[in-house]
Amino acid sequence: MTENIYDIAVIGGDGIGPEVVEAEIAVLEATGLAWNFSSYEAGDDCLASRGQALPQATLDGALAAQAVIFGAAGVSAADVILRLRAELGTFVNLRPSVAYKGVNCLHPQTDMMIVRENTECLYAGIEAQLTPEVVTATRVITSQASTRIVNYALEWARQAGGKKVTAVHKANVLRKTDGHFLQCCRAAARQFPDVPYEEALVDSVAMRMAMRPEEFQVIVTTNLFGDILSDLAAGLIGGLGMCPSANLGQAHALFEPVHGTAPDIAGQGKANPSAAILCGAMLLRHLGQEQWAARVEKAVADCVADGQATSDLGGKLRTMEMARAVIDRL
Repeated sequence: MTENIYDIAVIGGDGIGPEVVEAEIAVLEATGLAWNFSSYEAGDDCLASRGQALPQATLDGALAAQAVIFGAAGVSAADVILRLRAELGTFVNLRPSVAYKGVNCLHPQTDMMIVRENTECLYAGIEAQLTPEVVTATRVITSQASTRIVNYALEWARQAGGKKVTAVHKANVLRKTDGHFLQCCRAAARQFPDVPYEEALVDSVAMRMAMRPEEFQVIVTTNLFGDILSDLAAGLIGGLGMCPSANLGQAHALFEPVHGTAPDIAGQGKANPSAAILCGAMLLRHLGQEQWAARVEKAVADCVADGQATSDLGGKLRTMEMARAVIDRL
């Protein structure tokens, strides 16, 4: 029987991106699965040297691969990650927020998944300057994108054991756009009678997340609200250092830590690789390697709980030392 070889495009990007991706790859290779990693350029340094933040060769490599792992991009992030998401057709942005023992955080009971629509809303990029004093942005909400994202969230919740799905909106003010989003949510929810479903206003959700995050298990929402709420959720668990994300489509997938480039510590071996390694776990799960995904997640949790972590988590390890500590626990 021929072993599967997973063809993965690697885009380290800027700042600490290449360092945390190196740690992620080391953990993936330690699984003993067969990998073919191909490296590509993108980001600020690439823009300076090549005149393009996202060269065509990088885009072609991403499209040809089974999945993409990405580090971070600096000032050129919009030209890199937004275009990658669009070209790869990744309509789902999965953002888990889980409190880990050993991490100083506001709400240690936090354990939620934010399912963010990834293609439209105000991020459709339709802006105009009507006069020197007036600018507009068009909010796009479609039946196709709304139904697709809520179906994904409901199916994810079902597969996770029937977790509760909260559709987050502002339909009391945005009556047309969020009203339409809610109609799509309700129609989809009727097809999942076994999955608990509720609706909540985004401002109320923000307050409840800050006070009682355990009330939420799966949040599904539009692009802008999902972007904001997922960073709020990260704050509840101690910051972006423990937050991975997955961008998923019909044919492509891209995995990226939520944190930025951290230029102040880049190249010093101080970067926390946890989010990137957890991206590796999400990649493994996407590839059908559920047992390995769970083992990587447990290894990260055990390291953090034992203080085998980088300085931002209260430990003394360098980036690759933490990666090796995770590997030792696999």
